[in-house]
Amino acid sequence: MTTATAAPPQNTTKVVNDFSFSIATANGSGSQTANMVLLRGLFKMGIPVSGKNMFPSNIQGLPTWFTIRVNKDGWIGRATTPDIIVCMNPESAVEDVENARKGAVLIYDDSLGLSKMRPDCIHYPVPFKKLVVDACPDLKLRKLVINMLYVGVCSALFNISEESLVAALESQLKTKPKAVLANKPAIQLGRKWALENIKKVDAFSCEPLNKTSNKIIIEGNAATALGLMFNGCTAVAWYPITPSSSLCESLEDYMRDYRVNPDGKRTFAVVQAEDEIAACGMITGAGWAGARAFTSTSGPGVSLMNEMIGLGYFAEIPFVICNVARTGPSTGLPTRTMQGDIISVIYASHGDTKHVAVFPSNPKEAFEMAGIALDLAEQLQTPVFINSDLDLGMNYWMSDRFDYPTGPIKRGKVLHKEDLEKLKGQWARYKDVDGDGIGYRTLPGTDHPNAAYFTRGTGHTEQATYSEKATDWKKNMDRLTRKFNTAKTLVPKPVIENKGSTIGLLYFGTTDSSVREAASILEQQHGVRIDLCRLRAFPFSKEVEDFLDKHAVVYVCEMNRDAQMAMVIRAELPNAATKIRSILHYDGLPLTAGVVVSEFLAQHKNEPHSTAVAQQLSQATSAVGSKGRD
Repeated sequence: MTTATAAPPQNTTKVVNDFSFSIATANGSGSQTANMVLLRGLFKMGIPVSGKNMFPSNIQGLPTWFTIRVNKDGWIGRATTPDIIVCMNPESAVEDVENARKGAVLIYDDSLGLSKMRPDCIHYPVPFKKLVVDACPDLKLRKLVINMLYVGVCSALFNISEESLVAALESQLKTKPKAVLANKPAIQLGRKWALENIKKVDAFSCEPLNKTSNKIIIEGNAATALGLMFNGCTAVAWYPITPSSSLCESLEDYMRDYRVNPDGKRTFAVVQAEDEIAACGMITGAGWAGARAFTSTSGPGVSLMNEMIGLGYFAEIPFVICNVARTGPSTGLPTRTMQGDIISVIYASHGDTKHVAVFPSNPKEAFEMAGIALDLAEQLQTPVFINSDLDLGMNYWMSDRFDYPTGPIKRGKVLHKEDLEKLKGQWARYKDVDGDGIGYRTLPGTDHPNAAYFTRGTGHTEQATYSEKATDWKKNMDRLTRKFNTAKTLVPKPVIENKGSTIGLLYFGTTDSSVREAASILEQQHGVRIDLCRLRAFPFSKEVEDFLDKHAVVYVCEMNRDAQMAMVIRAELPNAATKIRSILHYDGLPLTAGVVVSEFLAQHKNEPHSTAVAQQLSQATSAVGSKGRD
């Protein structure tokens, strides 16, 4: 039996269901299947997990890393440092080992000769290249099957159920039975070899739990696509761009399965346009024609769509854009995540525009907010943004199951033939008769002579006729402001957790799990309570204003360099400007609880409003960097 080639860590206390993997492979090597089998195998054991992929923006060859967090308490934010590193890519192995934390477990092919590096870590060298010959007779398939060997090795070392892994394999490759037959022996051989040849000296282990019932694993883009389909989206135009492409691809696949009549006639239209400008133009026309219209893109695409977005805003045409944000500026890092498009989305286009946006934090909300966005677009007769990001869109999340939409579709103020008969020619497209800033519209094809109207992106009167009069322009813009104020009452309200603190922390989107975990750490380990407010939409509702009003200091946590959401809050709610502080994270990787804790403690100890809290935090700060894991 082979013993680990380095001394075990000083702390040998058993760690059960609370650690993280980092699996380093080459992009395009088929490792995604093995990674998902490991993730889903843990999930099938009832253990809460999350999987995050850090991959290059080429097709194959460059290093890629997949992290899996195992956490019995259900925290699914990214862990600060991995506990177990599986080095399957020779190109990155030395760097992976050099960057490992003290006491980490290192698993790698024995031919790499890494056993003398990092004596403060645990080394498990494995003859993967030799084992794959026995596991897979087909020479062509070995470069793919070799990854499944580490799944088997991890199964043995960390007590991951072989039965769960095989079930996960069969689920992952359910349409490819030959691939199941090729990969299953590799799991079994890797497990058998590890049990017979490795003496385990690390502290990490898994035990079955019952915390994943009624939950699923899904990407946010797929969840958004399902939400759009289930809520009546019928017209889609898009242009490929990472990380949003899989959204419209998934949506078209779902619609082909579920939105085709028995006679084979489709009830939807999906067009891959020649560019983002054309895509936005198509959905603008579709929205005017009465379709529930949609496109997805990322930051560079939003920039190209700006003129059409302005047309939609001023001509008051409903459509939905999902911005799956990536790291910028320019083309930036296409395969990294960021909340960097806040200002460019909220104030998209030119002149005076403010756009409604919703901020999903997990796949279930991505599903639900797709329907909410479609409803809001038609109720408010305006473009609406779903502001997602790469972390949500392209990573695998443990999520609550989705609820089937049972409420009616909200189409807003649409006049039909009967309505027009009653109005007897008194209807004006851009007239505010209800005081909410929203006019009434008709849909093309309505069987009445008064149904037709002009749609204008230039200055216009209430009757939609052309006008350059200053009074008409100002009257129209003032009405759009009233409509914006109406939107404040319709958008999703924030999620607020009050603990009676004078300190507030405001955040949004995919920072959710990490921020809540950080708040738990601050309370349990440092005795500091924080009230939380998770924004779910712009414009800000009264609940957001009230939260800001009642707290002496409010930290705004976001993933960008320039504190964009804090800028928007200061602009829209100037009374709160002096109490806003920022916790920022912008390296392209998902936020961790450790970053939030460290930044909060470092900043807040100097706040003058609470001497007692400042002293408490000063003492706590000295210990914040000493913990190896969140």
